[in-house]
Amino acid sequence: MIVMVKEPRPGRVKTRLGREIGMVTAAWWYRHQTRRLLPRLSDPRWQTVLAVTPDSEGFRSRVWPPDLPRIPQGTGDLGQRMARALTSTPGPTLLIGSDIPGIRRQHVAAGFSALGRARSVIGPADDGGFWLIGLHHPRRPPWDLFQGTRWSHPETLADVLPTLPRPIAMVDTLADVDTASDLR
Repeated sequence: MIVMVKEPRPGRVKTRLGREIGMVTAAWWYRHQTRRLLPRLSDPRWQTVLAVTPDSEGFRSRVWPPDLPRIPQGTGDLGQRMARALTSTPGPTLLIGSDIPGIRRQHVAAGFSALGRARSVIGPADDGGFWLIGLHHPRRPPWDLFQGTRWSHPETLADVLPTLPRPIAMVDTLADVDTASDLR
């Protein structure tokens, strides 16, 4: 399981949320959300890897648990960075965001279980995006994976679905936090 994380610096993380509640408060929320999330999802059934950005700061950061392996997200849009992270692993892989307060081990286990019967899995988010994506064969992604996707848009999920290998399994819908109303 790969968790996408960003160094929690004001003005560089959760900027949409920060425009509403302040950049320092948004960075504080993200830092504490992620620090609660990582131990809650720890499980011997899977290895947790952090996909960090910015690359150099993320590798040196003391914010994240030192025992978790780290890979760089690299450059590009969110789709390019997610594709790079997914293709860095040899077997069935899930990739999740770090701003989903409701995610639990059973959600991750359900995602891996779905990859036992499907070539890809996705967890829809309440806002039209997704909180989880997984590939059964991540080293052989479709050539058009994530192409044409409008990120942070109500149609993000609809844009991504045609780029995923079939069959696609769906897991629970969860909420991520992008705005002040999402915090409620």
